[in-house]
Amino acid sequence: MRSSSGRNSSGNNGGSRGGNSGGRGGSGGGRGNFRGAGNNRDDKQGSGRPKKPRPEERRYDVGPGATKDGPKAGRGGAARGGAKGGPKQPQKQGRTTPARPREYEAQVEERNRDRYAGKKEVKLPKTFPGAEQEGERLQKVLARAGFGSRRSCEELIEQARVEINGEIVLEQGRRVDPEKDEIKVDGLTVATQSFQFFSLNKPAGVVSTMEDPEGRQCLGDYVTNRETRLFHVGRLDTETEGVILLTNHGELAHRLTHPKYGVKKTYLAHIVGPIPRDLGKQLKDGIQLEDGYARADHFRVVQQTGKNYLVEVTLHEGRKHIVRRMLAEAGFPVDKLVRVAFGPITLGDQKSGWLRRLSNTEVGMLMQEVDL
Repeated sequence: MRSSSGRNSSGNNGGSRGGNSGGRGGSGGGRGNFRGAGNNRDDKQGSGRPKKPRPEERRYDVGPGATKDGPKAGRGGAARGGAKGGPKQPQKQGRTTPARPREYEAQVEERNRDRYAGKKEVKLPKTFPGAEQEGERLQKVLARAGFGSRRSCEELIEQARVEINGEIVLEQGRRVDPEKDEIKVDGLTVATQSFQFFSLNKPAGVVSTMEDPEGRQCLGDYVTNRETRLFHVGRLDTETEGVILLTNHGELAHRLTHPKYGVKKTYLAHIVGPIPRDLGKQLKDGIQLEDGYARADHFRVVQQTGKNYLVEVTLHEGRKHIVRRMLAEAGFPVDKLVRVAFGPITLGDQKSGWLRRLSNTEVGMLMQEVDL
């Protein structure tokens, strides 16, 4: 009887436990249904704001750079692989084709050279008007000679101030040969070739030669850094100061010193007086020297301080010590002598020992002086 009742009680207990567990299961199932259906969270998210995926539903193979065939570089592969870094991508192999040897390259180059050796040179057509003409454009030549920009030179042509070989130029784009054509602006010749023109204020004690075998200071010491060889126009004695010209234009230098063209030179001389009123007339009429008469073209007294006189003498002769000899013969030895002008080139405020390049206008006036 005990055994029988014990079995029944255990059975009843087991059944009740089973029922209770079943009830919990049922209640658990009810709770599951409540979460899945009763909450309606997914429907609410879809209607108002974007759906936020659950962690197990997130994808790591999307984003900028992702394609249909695979994830974007650096993120998706590592996420799918699970391990840090993800599956390794196959590395690109280097150049597999062997380089051609230098001998082969040389043969190819020689073969190409032989292929085109016999062909005639192709002459391209001239596509702009005036290209078939020779020479350079006039405004370019003027600009290179120092008359300003090309636009400024074009304005000179428009104003009929430029002439070529005696003919006034009125049209733009005229082509000239700088080596052969004579170009003038306002009647003054333009030095279009590679000539150089300088004016030096020669100090006292400098010898008027480009080289001195005795080692004395000479004119060449002032132009040692020039690319072309220069030579002096005329001479000044060692103790005379003032303007002396240096150039590489041989014909101009020859004409400036030739008596035929009579280029005038102006000197300032310091003498001690008193001087007679007719001293200027004596010099203009001519002073008898040991090598012939010498005449001054102009004479005037510039300054007088007591017995000291500063006189100006202009003459076109170029004999040695001509001014000193004339005044000494008239009875007035020269204490100091300065040449202040050589033709149209004046000393101005140029300091002693200074070298300056002549402007295009000054060069044109020099050439006009000797009919160049």
